[in-house]
Amino acid sequence: MIDLNFLGRFKAKGKYKKTYKDAKVSYLNRIRWAVSMFYFGMGLCFATWASRIPDIKTALHLSEGDLGTILFAVPLGQLAMMPFSGKLVTRFGSHRILPYSIIMYAFSLTTLGLAQNAWQLGLGLFFFGIFANLTNISVNTQGVYTEGLFKRTIMSSFHGMWSLAGFTGALVGLGMLSLELNTYTHFLIVAAIAVLLMAFNFKFLIKAKETIQIEKKKGFRKPDRSLVMLGIIGFCCMASEGVMFDWSGVYFKDIVKAPGPLVILGYTSFMIMMASGRFFGDGLTQKFGRKTVMQISGCMISIGLFTAVFFPFIIPSTIAFMFVGLGVSTIIPTLYSIAGKHPTIPTGEALTAVSSVSFLGFLMGPPIIGYIAEAFGLRFSFAFIGIFGFFIALMVSRIKAIQD
Repeated sequence: MIDLNFLGRFKAKGKYKKTYKDAKVSYLNRIRWAVSMFYFGMGLCFATWASRIPDIKTALHLSEGDLGTILFAVPLGQLAMMPFSGKLVTRFGSHRILPYSIIMYAFSLTTLGLAQNAWQLGLGLFFFGIFANLTNISVNTQGVYTEGLFKRTIMSSFHGMWSLAGFTGALVGLGMLSLELNTYTHFLIVAAIAVLLMAFNFKFLIKAKETIQIEKKKGFRKPDRSLVMLGIIGFCCMASEGVMFDWSGVYFKDIVKAPGPLVILGYTSFMIMMASGRFFGDGLTQKFGRKTVMQISGCMISIGLFTAVFFPFIIPSTIAFMFVGLGVSTIIPTLYSIAGKHPTIPTGEALTAVSSVSFLGFLMGPPIIGYIAEAFGLRFSFAFIGIFGFFIALMVSRIKAIQD
């Protein structure tokens, strides 16, 4: 069950090979479960914030423009932390950084419920973004390490837990609204749950730091080509994903003309298939290979978006959004898995490089859709993003790091 070549990159308390060579499968599965719970806790915090955005907007009397401007504080915080996250994880170890980062991520969530005006909310979101990035890099580093203990891919299932937390957070949000609990109380309860998940599982994190170091050179250092290309693929995928998060409801309301509650059908179908694809993705990757699965996934994104554009009716568009959900489900986990095993760059720093470029797609996709929709219409803007899926399939075929 052990990939000894991969574990040879680490140093830890005790001999890594000796520690896990004779480890029982049940213990390795406990490690996997512990890491999964950190993914779940992170996703739960994010989904909880998202579920109360309309209430916070109303409570602070924010216009759509005001809210849009304030929401940029989250990516600003993430971008501000990106140069440091990988270095911190590499120096101190993800097993030390992750518990503290998720505690601060949960704490920053509670501060959002205390905001009394726009600047306080913006400041809270900035720190929310900082700790989101630090948690993201450290938890995915643990995900890569844990995958190294198994002779099969399991990264998609970790991201599936994040998606499952998105559903849970939305349901909890509906429950809190029905109980008429205020935003701060809601956030405080969820933060406590996230901290409890950490407390019960942090002892099972893989206690390791990597021995490989990046060669230090004076002046500008050329970025690693393979990581840049992986980042570009991630950019295209996360741009498509961000469009689904922010514009699927608008598309079903304005273009599909879905009646009443059916407006959320597109978003719901997308989320269900994205979560399902992540839980089944590891098995498909193991059977057909990463390259084949990623190429098919890219094509599914394009086919789904173009179907919604050319057949803007409830049933075809719902099926189309399901295709998009399946398409985006496995790409980012696979990219992180590949980047995290880079032969010459520490896992945390490699993940930071790929996630930095990828995350720009998540940030830029929704605004680009808005600008294009303003000029040419929403259907045209969805068609524009639809090209990205075919581009992903083309890029995958050109990257040597993606091996079957």
